[in-house]
Amino acid sequence: MTPTMMTRHWFDIGSMKTTQLTVSLTDKLTSLMSRPGGDNVQKDDVPWWMRYAGRGLGTVGSFLAILFGLLNCTGIFLLQAGCVIAGIWQMFAGFIVMVCEAPCCCFFIDYVQTLSDKVESRPYWNKAALYIGVSLPPFFLCFLSFSTWIGSGLIFATGIIYGMMALGKKGSIEDMRSSAGLEAGLGAPSAKPRANLVANEQPVSITMPTKH
Repeated sequence: MTPTMMTRHWFDIGSMKTTQLTVSLTDKLTSLMSRPGGDNVQKDDVPWWMRYAGRGLGTVGSFLAILFGLLNCTGIFLLQAGCVIAGIWQMFAGFIVMVCEAPCCCFFIDYVQTLSDKVESRPYWNKAALYIGVSLPPFFLCFLSFSTWIGSGLIFATGIIYGMMALGKKGSIEDMRSSAGLEAGLGAPSAKPRANLVANEQPVSITMPTKH
């Protein structure tokens, strides 16, 4: 085999491996970015824009939580131990939210897809409780830090949105009025039967007893 043929052979092998790697990464990214499309217990009662709002705010908030958490860790130079712990916690919380809301950003971790699918299969109030729970500790540890309010605040707001989604879709004004009318009708007797009785009223004659 001539050097030219050997070079072409190795070039073909490298091209095949690159193509296979590109295809596998593309498939993985496509499966990870197919959300918010996972089936959810309550998704039929929630507007599509609210689902995308929660997804978008969670994705942006997780990035900023990690970034500002790292900034909080610079408090070690100012001997602010509380802010350092808050920064570490905030980065951890941002990573959790990123795994749940934007698993495509962590495709290099094998178990991210499985974990994200499990979270997606849970009701919305589980996400709300998780996000609000992980966002609160930095406020107690480093309350006056701007980084805490931006990073953990966005995670907290994401939890609020999922809490609103868990409450479901509100009824229309007509439905509320009809429901209120039914409740009022059950609480007070209707005037229609009385009106019918009055309309069908017959004269009453009184017979006096005769004197003997």
